[in-house]
Amino acid sequence: MKILIACEYSGRSRRAFEQYGHEVLSCDFEPAEDGAGNHYQGDVLEILEGGWDLMLAHRPCTYLAVSGLHWNGRTPGRAQKTEEALEFVRKLLNAPIPRIALENPVSCISTRIRKPDQVIQPWQFGEDASKATCLWLKNLPLLQPTKIIDGKLYCCGKPLENDDKYGCPNCHGEKKAKRIYGNQTPTGQNKLGPSEDRWKERSRTYEGIAAAWAAQWAEIGVSNGIASRENMQFRQPVVFDLFGADCVS
Repeated sequence: MKILIACEYSGRSRRAFEQYGHEVLSCDFEPAEDGAGNHYQGDVLEILEGGWDLMLAHRPCTYLAVSGLHWNGRTPGRAQKTEEALEFVRKLLNAPIPRIALENPVSCISTRIRKPDQVIQPWQFGEDASKATCLWLKNLPLLQPTKIIDGKLYCCGKPLENDDKYGCPNCHGEKKAKRIYGNQTPTGQNKLGPSEDRWKERSRTYEGIAAAWAAQWAEIGVSNGIASRENMQFRQPVVFDLFGADCVS
């Protein structure tokens, strides 16, 4: 297949698909970190009509993520940036490419365009990390977990000795323990501190996820994405529990 990886500078998804013998091009305004020649540095909208069989798009979430939308009413011009970002998403989803997957954290794409087809976590793909990632699919099947990693249970800021989510000796089970992963603090926050490169580090695709979608979507014979959405009801409560029903309504 001829595959386009949109908005990726790390090369992780590109390299994962290349292992299956496909012709793959990554594209971003940033240069490729691995120095690969099969990377287009520029606007992905300029190359959407390149006869691609599949596009995987990693749209930057700066002006889309639910966690940052509260700034739209405080920072002049930021709300317009969100509208521009949404329009870019629409152009990607409507691209003349038969199979499309667009990934983003929990964002206003869910309310302004449509709900995601699937919400995945790195810990479902062999990574000791938590980061809810939404997938919007076109003519692609749902991504199937490959290896579940169980996080350590924490309550009252301390790890529990057993696997009982109500077995905290500090609060005597009054609070429900949370599973904490390697990229989180005991309270569930991301460990990465403020820095100029923080956005880059947080936007990298986890190797386990890249390996999974390359392995599962590398075949041409795939199911219809609309039909796949009918099987998503069991996944949506996970999003409700983590972020509230408004994030995908």
